[in-house]
Amino acid sequence: MVVTDFESMALDVAVRYKGKIQVMPKVPVNSLNDFSVLYTPGVAAVSQAIHKNRELSFHYTYRWNAIAVVTDGSRVLGLGDIGPEAAMPVMEGKALIFKFLGGVDAIPLPLGTKDADKIVETVKLLEPAFGGINLEDIESPKCFYVLEKLKSIMEIPVWHDDQQGTAGATLAGLITALEITGKDPKTIKIVLFGTGAANIATARLLGKFGIPLKNIVLVDSAGVIYRGREDEERMKTENPWKYELLKETNGEGVTKIEDAFRGADVVIAASKQGPDVIKKSWIKLMNTDPIVFALANPTPEIWPEEAKEAGAKIVATGRSDFPNQVNNSLIFPGVFRGSLDVRAKAITDEMVIDAARELASHVREKGATPDYIIPKMTEWEIYPRVAAAVGIRAIQQNVARVSRNYNELFDNAKALIEKARTQLRSIA
Repeated sequence: MVVTDFESMALDVAVRYKGKIQVMPKVPVNSLNDFSVLYTPGVAAVSQAIHKNRELSFHYTYRWNAIAVVTDGSRVLGLGDIGPEAAMPVMEGKALIFKFLGGVDAIPLPLGTKDADKIVETVKLLEPAFGGINLEDIESPKCFYVLEKLKSIMEIPVWHDDQQGTAGATLAGLITALEITGKDPKTIKIVLFGTGAANIATARLLGKFGIPLKNIVLVDSAGVIYRGREDEERMKTENPWKYELLKETNGEGVTKIEDAFRGADVVIAASKQGPDVIKKSWIKLMNTDPIVFALANPTPEIWPEEAKEAGAKIVATGRSDFPNQVNNSLIFPGVFRGSLDVRAKAITDEMVIDAARELASHVREKGATPDYIIPKMTEWEIYPRVAAAVGIRAIQQNVARVSRNYNELFDNAKALIEKARTQLRSIA
């Protein structure tokens, strides 16, 4: 196994700190007498109040700011099916990002099962302990079933970052890219290259945003997805989420990859690692000023310089060492911050779209360019804005338990995020 410098440093940190997170009290304890208030007998009054009104658990306990990061370890961060124990370091890192960028207390919960129904049952049983659920690194198409089932039976937000987070960040970058190139969302043609969790969710979100699904062509490992393809019936039973898109996309009925790219305005690739997965010759077939999102990590489907040599006007990747990193971390901290602050019962597509619009608005205000279509993670000011926008949309859609105005949501999110960042920076 080849170990990079970052991987070597990660191993050293793991040995030194023995994990990335811990539980710390938020109340002072100066003597054993304090436990008479914090535990028994005083705590009985708090429990009795919650027993009479379960909603008070969000008011009287840490549940108001707590989420679970749930995985089965079946599709981890480019590592594949490595199991729940090996997934724990990744989930700890996710929890750290939640705290640093969103002020959210996230608890890693790798589960010792790959059975979709057992995952659903377990998460449902955990509902009284949390204000939200972040599903992470669960293989496709199982992830679609788990998300849809949990959203239908739970009264707290359930979110799958590999679906909704990636889709939201992609939309944010696309909004800006379309403005720069002067392309109309209602008339553009898009190729979605890869049909895993990310691009299936992206297709659905783009449709909600207003891009006609008939103008989108999906490409999977077998080629272009079109009505009448020989595996259509098998797809219907094995991956009904892909099948539903098959029925609505590819209005022109193209069957070859070259024809999918011919005249396309945008390609969004979330497939296998490159390079040379997307060919320069395909980019050359695209419309004027094509937009290329090559999001595979660590090696994009086509290198940015090659895409530009082929005529691409704007190129985005999933890497931080190239311009225009499409990063889930721009989305999920603010989305959960805003959802928790209004005690939302769900995270809707419209809430994700508003988060994407807020990211694009921030870039527009600072001055969008072909090399700056989406904020960087270091632009801390964007996270309270996303949180406030998400909270307002939740209130408007009647999925919020409490109502606050924009300024209240923004100020609260800003204070919590700044406090978290200060705390983390002070750790020796």
